This record gives sequence, C-alpha cells and structure tokens, in this order.
Amino acid sequence: MKKITKILYFNISLCMLVGCSNNTNEEYINDSSEKNSALESTKETEKSILKETADGVNDTSTKETLKINSVSTKSSSDSNEASKEDKEILSQYSSEQIEYARVWLKLGANQEIDGLYVQHIPAGTLINPNDDTSASYPEDVIQLAGSRLVDGSVTYSGNGDGTINVYNIPSRWDGSYPAGEKFYTDIIENTKLVYVDPGNDEKILALIKLLK
Repeated sequence: MKKITKILYFNISLCMLVGCSNNTNEEYINDSSEKNSALESTKETEKSILKETADGVNDTSTKETLKINSVSTKSSSDSNEASKEDKEILSQYSSEQIEYARVWLKLGANQEIDGLYVQHIPAGTLINPNDDTSASYPEDVIQLAGSRLVDGSVTYSGNGDGTINVYNIPSRWDGSYPAGEKFYTDIIENTKLVYVDPGNDEKILALIKLLK
C-alpha cells in the first residue's frame, strides 16, 4: 500500500512539473513568436519606406534630368536656328560686298554714313597722284570712303585669310609737297596687319545696302 502511495505521489509530482514546464515553454514560444512577428513587421515597414524614398528620388532625378536635357536641346536648337538665319541674311550677297562692309565696320572712322564708296586701285598707281615724288602701290588695293571727308577712308589689300594690310593713307593730302620718295616708302613699309572679324550680320547688311 505504501509503495502504491509513493508511486501515485511521484506521478502527481511529475505531472505538475511537466505541466509547469509546458506552460513555461508555451509562454516562451508565444512570446518569441510575437517578438519575431513584430520584428518582421518592422523590417517590412522599413523596406517599404526605403523603396518609396528611392522611387521618389529616382523619379525626381529622372524628371530633373529630362528637364535639363529638354532645356539643353531647346537652347542648341535655338542657336542652330539663329546661325541658320544669320547665314541666310547674307547669302544673297557676294563675298566682296561682305568684305567691304566688315572692313568698314572694323576700321571706319564714322559708322553713321550716307554711303559707302568703293574704289579699286591697281598696283603701280601713285600713292599721291598730285606729287611727282610719290611712290606707287606695290599691289592692288581697295579704298573705302564715306561721302564726306569727316567719314574718313580705309585703304587696304586683302590676304585671303581674314586679315588685311592697312595703308596709312589720309582722306585728303594736306602738307608740303613734294614730300619726297622716303615719305611714301615709309607708308608702304609700315602697313598694319589687321584681322577682320565677322561682325554683326545686321550691321553688315546695313552697310552693304550703302555700297556705291
């Protein structure tokens, strides 16, 4: 009888221990499960936020890039159109007419002229026809002048590379003559090399229309 009582007592104690242990394990498992679930939920939320942020950045970056490219393309297009229009403005005129206008725009003493007169002077012509001691032009030259003395004049020869040789010839010969050959030789030997830039096409066109 005592032996049976001991066995029952042992079994009861064992059941109590197992029950407690199971309850503890279940609580632990449940607690761990809840923590894992919360952690997974947090991670998913973080991923969602990061994805939305990245998408927003990429979308903004893409829009800005497209905007910049659009502006750049438009600017390039406008520049090409302007260049095309400039070429068309002068396309109906000869290279000589354009040259005369550019030279005057660069070197003319007075830009407010009534007319732009062009004179071709062949090599061998006396620099000062009114002086017997005058030397002659060693090359063909071109003289540009306004309708009035105050407009000044430009005497030059072209080099075919955008530069010209400018002769220091006055619009009117004032002084004591005969001046002597050396005086005229100095003019020839001291020509000035000048680069003539394209200039403003609208101003060039206005001067071309004044050519005589």
